[in-house]
Formats: sequence, structure tokens, C-alpha cells
Amino acid sequence: MEQYKLGEMEQKFANLIWKHAPIRSGELAALCEHAFGWKRTTTYTMLKRLCERHIFVNEKGIVSVQMTKEEFQGAQGEQFVNETFHGSLPLFLAAFTKRKKLSSKDIRELKQLIHEYEEDAHD
Repeated sequence: MEQYKLGEMEQKFANLIWKHAPIRSGELAALCEHAFGWKRTTTYTMLKRLCERHIFVNEKGIVSVQMTKEEFQGAQGEQFVNETFHGSLPLFLAAFTKRKKLSSKDIRELKQLIHEYEEDAHD
């Protein structure tokens, strides 16, 4: 099982936690029963899996975020680039832009990001 790949229900469950965290595990089980029709044991099994991946933590019955949604998405992107393009962001961008043209706004934002990283590298 890869750490940053989630199945469809894992993703829905994670989104529910990110939306409501911190949340008592009992309240989370009730939310999952309503949203997904899950039994309490299903919720706890799924929670355990995501806690083992260090996305969430369940301490003393309180479920909290260990990795924000944005951090998780960044890690997913990094994992994808590493696996598919041998860690090369330029190769990824080249492949991406062959199928989808960048807008002027996209180009400006990418240039700004690069400029900010260049400034940080000089500090």
C-alpha cells in the first residue's frame, strides 16, 4: 500500500476528517454512519489505516490532523512525479503542457513561484 494513494472511500473519509477535525472518534463514527452507511467498526478500521500512514492521529478518542489536506496533496504530487518522471519536475511539465496549453495566468504564476524559490535559495 502506497502512503499517498487513497482509494475512493479512503479519500471521502479523509475529506470528512479534514472538514471536521479535531473530532471525537464517536462523533466521527456517527458522521460516517450518516454519510456512508458505515458501522462503527468500519470507521475505526479505516481510521486505523489512515493513522498508520501518518495522515491523522487518534489520541484519547480525539481524531486530529497530522498532515493537512494541502500537505497530503503536495506529497501525492511529489510521489507521482518521482514514480512517473524519475523525480523530474521539468519532464512532468513538458509532458503536461504537450496535452494542455498553459494560460498566460498559469505562466505568470509559475514564473512567480520560480522567482520566489530563486530568492529563497540566495538567502
